[in-house]
Amino acid sequence: MSDLSPPAAAADQQAAATALQSPFLKSLVSLVRAQDRFGIWEKRDEAELLADFIVDREQRKLIPIIGDPDPDVLSRVEWFYGAVGLQVESRTGIMASPIMQMSHEGFGRMVVTAGRLVVINKHLRDLHRFGFLSLGALAEEGAKVVDDAVSWIEKYPDVAGE
Repeated sequence: MSDLSPPAAAADQQAAATALQSPFLKSLVSLVRAQDRFGIWEKRDEAELLADFIVDREQRKLIPIIGDPDPDVLSRVEWFYGAVGLQVESRTGIMASPIMQMSHEGFGRMVVTAGRLVVINKHLRDLHRFGFLSLGALAEEGAKVVDDAVSWIEKYPDVAGE
């Protein structure tokens, strides 16, 4: 049973539907669907496909930070930054490639390059708890990261174009 009243649940559904129309989430959904080699997720809608990216505060508290990160979480991080790369390429015409280096403890770095330019250099911590409070928050963060990467390409187009 839902903890939300009917008007609140309807508002959350509307917010999720709006978020799913964002270019970033469309790219992320396409990457997730591309991993479905056997058609198991074919009938799932976009919100179901992205459900694992949503981690509320209570769920986050229950996730232990000791031990190896779950391979599924690592995949979600790679998909998130892969979608960033797709959106950067869509907006600039320059291919952006994510590169992740991660320790077994959940600490590491994500770098996204465009040509010879590093457009994202993100230190990752507590990877075990990677997730967003809502689809809206996921879309917003993705768009913010894409905008930042695009701004670097616009600032240094000669380096990015090589």
